[in-house]
Amino acid sequence: MNKAVHFGAGNIGRGFIGEILAENHFAIDFVDVNDTIIAALQERKSYDIEIAEEGQRHITINNVNGINNGKNPRAVIEAIRTADLITTAIGPNILPLIAELIADGIEARRADNNKQAIDVLACENMIGGSQFLYEEVKKYLSQEALDYAEQYVGFPNAAVDRIVPAQSHADPLFVVVEPFNEWVVETSRMKNPDLKLKGVHYEEDLEPFIERKLFSVNSGHATSAYTGAFYGAKTILEALQNTKVKANVEAVLAEIRSLLIDKWGFSEEALTDYHKVILSRFENPFIVDDVTRVARTPIRKLGFDERFIRPIRELKERNLSYANLLQTVSYVFKYTDPDDEQSRQLQESLAQKPVEEVVAEVTGLKDQDLITEIVNSIEKIA
Repeated sequence: MNKAVHFGAGNIGRGFIGEILAENHFAIDFVDVNDTIIAALQERKSYDIEIAEEGQRHITINNVNGINNGKNPRAVIEAIRTADLITTAIGPNILPLIAELIADGIEARRADNNKQAIDVLACENMIGGSQFLYEEVKKYLSQEALDYAEQYVGFPNAAVDRIVPAQSHADPLFVVVEPFNEWVVETSRMKNPDLKLKGVHYEEDLEPFIERKLFSVNSGHATSAYTGAFYGAKTILEALQNTKVKANVEAVLAEIRSLLIDKWGFSEEALTDYHKVILSRFENPFIVDDVTRVARTPIRKLGFDERFIRPIRELKERNLSYANLLQTVSYVFKYTDPDDEQSRQLQESLAQKPVEEVVAEVTGLKDQDLITEIVNSIEKIA
């Protein structure tokens, strides 16, 4: 049986990555600092997934274990030393925090003269996640280990897509997930191309598929949340039952389609069908997805290369419409959640500084015309 080390034992890790790995007959060491989850994994060696659809079928994931990397980093290094695959689902901001452990694991593999190639897949909502992680890992590698990694350790980028709503159960390992899932891995950076997972799609050039996912699912989901919040919705399903919210989401997706078609040559018919599927997923009646979960960390989501500003920039460059994305950005700047640190920080900045300064600071934009457009859009809904 193959062995995987997976960083992140949260709902995405257990409910998506863990399921695919188990289907491919992997034993999985989940690495996390959550004592409750790690202890349950160590004790039970299995957990259940519920599929949010008619019948709500259950899937049992076996051959799992937990390692607390805060308390037992040596066990993580040992797991990496003998692993066949390494995956992550911990969030882009946490990737640098695991880089040293992965580097130590690579050092251990080199010390063993282990010539079995291994790939490290960062399954995060970001463009170039695995390569970003590799740049962080490099900081901790000796020259000998770096030479070894260049030959035997791949960091192929990945795109993942599955809605796993925030949830709480008496069983800390139980997780509810939507039926749909998509995991795409780029082949060009793989060091072990013979190890391909059933249920994973492999492409030589991943960028079009990452952008299709990020600009469609992430932008569309966030648009549902921020527009829904503006109109008082508490859940994504409730938001999309509001005709004004749904119309804005559909209009944003239409702008995204125009960008993806112009930039990557996707078929309009295929993208239209893809976006219809996305909307149906957001409207899944078996999933209760809170607006506050999807809308959290608004400052990050307003970033220069993130789900709103990047497509707006690229649409502007192509003289294509981005009016509805612009409107949505104004809703993000107006979004208030006292329980979210970034929301509080954003509203404090807007109260203390000129709007134009905050927009430039948060988005990283240098294009003064575009900054002015965003400011005008915000002020229209003041």
